Amino acid sequence: MESVSDPLGTKLLTFVLSVIAGSVDVIGFLGLGTLFIAHITGNLVILAARYAAGEHAPAAHLLSVPVFMIALMAARLLAASLDRSGIATLRPLLLLQFLLLSGFLAICIGVGSVADPNAAIMIVAAMLGVAAMAIQNALVQLSLKDAPSTAVMTTNLTRFVLDLGEVWLGTNPDGHAKAMARAQRTGVAIAGFVVGSALGAWCQTHVGLWSLTVPTGLALAALVITCCSRRFVQAVDRAGSSVRGEAA
Repeated sequence: MESVSDPLGTKLLTFVLSVIAGSVDVIGFLGLGTLFIAHITGNLVILAARYAAGEHAPAAHLLSVPVFMIALMAARLLAASLDRSGIATLRPLLLLQFLLLSGFLAICIGVGSVADPNAAIMIVAAMLGVAAMAIQNALVQLSLKDAPSTAVMTTNLTRFVLDLGEVWLGTNPDGHAKAMARAQRTGVAIAGFVVGSALGAWCQTHVGLWSLTVPTGLALAALVITCCSRRFVQAVDRAGSSVRGEAA
């Protein structure tokens, strides 16, 4: 499966997707009963802590990991189907993420600011958000060449610091150049996640779950970037052409 390769466009998209992940994670944690929407493994920690304290395990936390895994598998099956049809996977996966986040936002707005995180309708809404983040994780792996994770910042921070060490202390010129390039890519993702977290926290504090308009709007912006940026359009088209050539 051919990935999109456009350094500038990929960095911009990486930043936008990282802002989405950071903002939706904070909004979910503050507004949906400490549920992590993007940092799914964080829910396992919360479940363990609840169990140790003898407290009830929230249904949303229990469902988040299997829903995330099912959505990942669905994304892979969709990508394989697009691959067989000779269609580049980036835009369809971005569109699917936007639609899932839109559903998440619509339910939260419809229920209102006094929503009970444990209500069935809010659990459904949260799982739409979890599925959207699964799609984002999948599309970064499947559709963006050389892009770092936009949601797993521990790995990115580790890679970033080690690459900085290579830049400062390494003696191999080729290794120095590669480390510098990786540090720039992961630095963009880290910066985006930090910006998204701060923005999501501020918006959640002031407007409640209406703050989900931020990640939803940015998901639409990410889709627009791939459709309106001339270089990105060319990169996507090249990826699609490569897929079609291999299928032929």
